[in-house]
Amino acid sequence: MTTDRCVLTLTCPNRPGIVAAVASHLFAAGCNILDSNQFDDIETGRFFMRVVFNPVQGGLDLTALQTDFVGVAERFGMSFTFRPAQQRQRVLILASRFDHCLADLLYRWRIGELPMDIVGLVSNHPRETYAHLDLTGIAFHHLPVTRETKMEQEAALYGLIRDSGTDLVVLARYMQILSDALAAKLSGRCINIHHSFLPGFKGAKPYHQAHARGVKLIGATAHYVTADLDEGPIIEQDVERISHFDTPDDLVRKGRDIERRVLAKAVALHLDGRVMANGKKTVVFRD
Repeated sequence: MTTDRCVLTLTCPNRPGIVAAVASHLFAAGCNILDSNQFDDIETGRFFMRVVFNPVQGGLDLTALQTDFVGVAERFGMSFTFRPAQQRQRVLILASRFDHCLADLLYRWRIGELPMDIVGLVSNHPRETYAHLDLTGIAFHHLPVTRETKMEQEAALYGLIRDSGTDLVVLARYMQILSDALAAKLSGRCINIHHSFLPGFKGAKPYHQAHARGVKLIGATAHYVTADLDEGPIIEQDVERISHFDTPDDLVRKGRDIERRVLAKAVALHLDGRVMANGKKTVVFRD
């Protein structure tokens, strides 16, 4: 594969010489570094790095570049990936009745803000639920689910993910809990969004619960999905201050706005290769 701009991400145990080795290797390969970010986690002793580079002349043979880099990786015990900067990831969106995050993702995708290829939309509600949205060119899959049919529904869902070559699954307010088995299969490539109150409220009508308690901050959290419900590695968060003037409907409205922008930001960061797993946390190299 030949490309004119590439992104390298890597992680390894920290030790002197990593940055110099990476830079020297890219220089020797005839590459120019355009952007570089690094982080040394002093608590875990792990090092993280993201480098954007291009060839000084001609194009990059990505396969040869990866093969040649193995020697550097083995010397430092690195896990690494190279990818063309312009490569678009294949994204499958899952949604339920609440469609504000779905509508926002579709808008950002159509105007080119989110450089991705949407391979389909999966919902446990029929297509008529989204009659007001423009789904032109997007394959729609209605996969209803009950307690009795959950295993069969998830098998069909995973079949879609596998057969479509999906790189990233986005739960755009998909109000179904993924099984531990499916969460494990999608580790590091499934993003969820949910409200995050201070303090937290679980169960039905969380915004009404928050209003009843006089909460002053509401927010949203986007994270990778794991078997621990709503406790996966966090990618992005935001909050908004509210007051006694706000009604429960105001909280719901403001909550929708926060959820939209937090999910979109998390997806954008992932698509750009700016998020790296760090145990139960993430390292996020912001632009």
